[in-house]
Amino acid sequence: MLVRNFRIGDEAALHQVFLSAIRGIAINDYTLEQVEAWAPTNLDPILWADRMRGIAPFVAEIDGKLIAYADVQASGYIDHFFVSAPFARQKVGSKLMRRIHEEATIKGMRVLTSDVSRTAQPFFKYWGFEVVEERRPVMRGVVIPNALMKKEL
Repeated sequence: MLVRNFRIGDEAALHQVFLSAIRGIAINDYTLEQVEAWAPTNLDPILWADRMRGIAPFVAEIDGKLIAYADVQASGYIDHFFVSAPFARQKVGSKLMRRIHEEATIKGMRVLTSDVSRTAQPFFKYWGFEVVEERRPVMRGVVIPNALMKKEL
């Protein structure tokens, strides 16, 4: 498995990872209505591409196939962290989290934060994050509970 920086052209494959993670894994912790609001299949590809270019994630691939991605912003905020359903619980997420920590060290970040889904909270806790606040954000008119989590470095 290779973890590399995002490249222009990765956007569509990353959207498939996003959909797979939410529709194939998070569906166990959220209702169908919540999943459809969070990960609509008809999302504008231009908006998605702009978003991916803006967050510039790390990308995990196996044999050229993108299977996961995650980012860390200059503020220490992790905006996206998704692993495709067929690759869940195979240490892909841990490899990405190590990369985030390496980047945080290089850039002198003192804290990492993220709005973490119910599904991913145990993974983030394993990595030393603590829940700061339970949240109830609304996406496309539907409440999709998550938690602000934080880790001091």
